Formats: sequence, C-alpha cells, structure tokens
Amino acid sequence: MARYTITEVTTRRDLRKFIGFPDKLYRDCPQYVPALHSDQVKSLTKVSTLRYCTRKMWLAWEGRTVVGRICGMINPRYNERYGKKRARFGWFDTINDLEVARLLLDTAEQWARENGMDEIHGPLYYNTLGKQGMLVEGFDNIPPFNCLYNFPYYNDLVTALGYEKECDWLQYKMRADQPLPEKVTRIADLLGKRYNLHEGSIEKLKKDKKLVRHFFDVYNESFAESVYNFIPFTDEEIDEEAASVMPFLSDKTSVIIMDENDELVAFGICFPTISPALQKARGRLFPFGWWHLLRAIRNLDTVDMMINGAVPQWQNKGVSAVYHCAMSRRCIQYGTHWAIANPQIENNSAVNVWSKYENELFMRRRCYIKKI
Repeated sequence: MARYTITEVTTRRDLRKFIGFPDKLYRDCPQYVPALHSDQVKSLTKVSTLRYCTRKMWLAWEGRTVVGRICGMINPRYNERYGKKRARFGWFDTINDLEVARLLLDTAEQWARENGMDEIHGPLYYNTLGKQGMLVEGFDNIPPFNCLYNFPYYNDLVTALGYEKECDWLQYKMRADQPLPEKVTRIADLLGKRYNLHEGSIEKLKKDKKLVRHFFDVYNESFAESVYNFIPFTDEEIDEEAASVMPFLSDKTSVIIMDENDELVAFGICFPTISPALQKARGRLFPFGWWHLLRAIRNLDTVDMMINGAVPQWQNKGVSAVYHCAMSRRCIQYGTHWAIANPQIENNSAVNVWSKYENELFMRRRCYIKKI
C-alpha cells in the first residue's frame, strides 16, 4: 500500500485543511507570515479572476495527516498574450520528502497535459497581483505581507523533479531616511520646474472613483510591456483591487506626481509593514487579529514599497527622481527608517535604480519551469 495518497479539494472541509496546512508546517518558523484565512478563501473561491481562469487544488496525505498541497491553474489570457500553452502551480507546500513533492507536482502536470498544456511554471498566482516566486535567498528575513516564504528544501525538491529556473525577482532593503544622491535631487528639481510637476493628494484620489479607475488604467499601461509575464487586469479585477487597496493608502507613505494639468505622471505606493501583525493574528481577524493590524498600519518605522512607476509617456525621462524625493521627504517627516522594495525581475533595468542608494539584497525569488 502506498505511503502517500492524493485527493482533490472538493468540500469546504477540504478547503479549510488546504488553507490551514502551511500554518502547521511552519508553526515553529519565526520568519513565516500566515495569510489571513478569509483572504485565502476569497482568492481560492470568489476572486473575479476565476471567471476566466481554471484551477484545481489537491492535498497529499499520509494516512489522515495532510503532508502537502498544490493548486494548478491555467490563465488563457496569459497564454493568448504570450503565445504559450502553460499551466501554473501555486499554493505549493510540502514536508521535506521528495515523494510527496513528486506526487503533488505530477498530479498538477497530468491535469495540465489533459488540458492541452505543454509547460508548467511557478510558484505563481492566477495573474500578476498575487504572491509569486519561490524564495532562494534571504531565508533569515521576514517577508512583506504580499510575498511568499518557504523552507530552503523546496528548491532542492523541485529541481530534483526536473524544474529549471525561468526567472528571478530581487528585493532590496534600504534606509528610508538616508540622504538622497545629489544627482537625484538635481534631476528632480530640474524636471519639477521645467514641467511644473507637483504632488497630488492620495486622500483626494481615494474619494474619486473616476480618478481611482484612471490610476489603475495607467498602472495597466505602465507595466504592460516592462513587467515580465504581466497580464493586464480586467475591469472586475481593477474594481476588486481598488476596493482592497485604496482604504489603506495614505499621504504619509505614498505619493502621486501630477503635471500642470493635474494629469497623473508617476506614483510611488508604499504600505506600513504588517507582517509582524499577521504573525500575531495567526491567520484570523478575530478575536484580536484586527487589533494587531490596526496598530501595524499606524507604525511607519518600516514600509513595504508596493509599486512605483511612471505613465508610459513619462517613462525613461527621469521622473523616478521626482517621486523618490517626495517619498524621501515623507519618510523623514514621519519617522520611517526602513524601506523594502517589491520584487523586481533581475534583468529589468528598473531594478538598477536601487544601486543609487545604500542597500542590501533582502530576498531573491525564483520562478521555475518544466516542459511536460
């Protein structure tokens, strides 16, 4: 009789076990940041991306004990955009056992083949919004709330099963209150005067649905060509993301740059880090998880840099200097000492912007791929 078995997640009870498994696996890991279970339920069952994506979830068992999980996904909009026949895997967690990893990945691969796919890559989310990339460096650090954490052995398991590197994302940590290079401040001053650039109001943006939609439309345009594997968001996805993100934006941590006609030029969006609060919440908002999160969003000592960029017509014109200066002023004003950059693809020239500042490599993440 086989030591391990695998079953598809089909019931609410299965789903609870699927969501709860990593909390048990990482119980004694001080770096692990549990996701809110309510958010996971939404992502796996109700998110609008599932209107066009297909997915299946499986659990690996040793007797009555869960020892692994995986989700297989197919995003037809991705395949059409890039001319691929690729499936994705995500929500991949396993004990340190090659046979469990083989069972999980073989099952996802077989499902992908049955659906006409010839490659599988991951760990990824349905689209570009979710957690992605297997951690390969920085295991001693606590990740931002929107990033995955995994034990080092995950990489050994997937490479032993024939997976190869597709790409790496890099994250840097730096002093948020360090003096800016003279060149950056000089360029910011020059561009500000030449084009009458000025800071807009995040609070005003949040209250204007038309401006919010425009912001996300610009986000779509800005990253359509520059972000690896990017999939433009649907209107429903934009509405969902706006509803979940906008309430937490603040003029204390984020900045938008406008031109003389009050048109959006560039943006730098940061959140106070909430990872320690999520660790205390242990996946639940109640009874006290909400309190830990509320305290965290008021603590501006460390910020997670979520997205930063310029609208297409302003790209490659140096406007990053303008919002970097604006963000630096905020950090100094509100006592922010540290900033952690969002993952950026290693061969994107935009990642070089951090070389202008004193920094340290915080984490490296990898997307693996395999022909099936």
